[in-house]
Amino acid sequence: MFSKPSPANVLPRAIAAAVPEARWRPGLAEQPFHSEVFAPASEASGAGLALALARDALAQVGAQTPGEDARHVLWVQDRAAIRLGGRPCLAGLPPDWRRRLLHVAAATPEDALFALEEGLKCRDLACVIGEIAGNPRAFSFTASRRLSLTAERHGVRLWLVRLDATPDLSSARMRWQVRAAPSLHPRWNAAAPGTASWHAELFRARTHAPDEWMICDDSGTLRIRRDPDTDVAATPDIIRLARPTVGRSLAARAHA
Repeated sequence: MFSKPSPANVLPRAIAAAVPEARWRPGLAEQPFHSEVFAPASEASGAGLALALARDALAQVGAQTPGEDARHVLWVQDRAAIRLGGRPCLAGLPPDWRRRLLHVAAATPEDALFALEEGLKCRDLACVIGEIAGNPRAFSFTASRRLSLTAERHGVRLWLVRLDATPDLSSARMRWQVRAAPSLHPRWNAAAPGTASWHAELFRARTHAPDEWMICDDSGTLRIRRDPDTDVAATPDIIRLARPTVGRSLAARAHA
């Protein structure tokens, strides 16, 4: 008689067989339509990672459909999220997003969920980012399921930031736990601010095994930090900073 295989051993093999690459990494072509990011409200790590994940996903979509994506981005916050973390700052957004942002300040979580769902029905939006504080009663599993189905039906992706919330029942295809991490050390100016970095844990995903990484936004490109102690921000090759001269210089010609 053969012994029954343990579910703990079957599940990783099933995940690996279902998808060619079970480990998540930036730049994947297949991105979920509904993701959640759990983060403390005392820092901007939740909104920062959601923004970085959104740009990474839209970059892959843009690679498949050449041409500048001029569609607007909808950002929805309920009143508690605005009170805890503030509104999005246009000056802090990527330059190509500043003229495309549509911000909705909802009075209640119910209003925020309504705005999120209506935004996901609009195919003229590039994506939707939301921020909801805590675990409001209105955000039930049924409400989460409605967001997932609407996003998948209309092809508009949602990143929902859960501020000071505990993970509960949700239909989100990918769920993150994130906190701020020390920035990368600038190579040319040690006193300059470093690039945004996060300690991100993917604790639930439909097509990826759970794992955690140190992630940074390196000049607008999401990447994994291989060595947090020695990694530095990518900079241009110093050789490229000097333009080679052709022939003799003017000073040499003057002394000739």
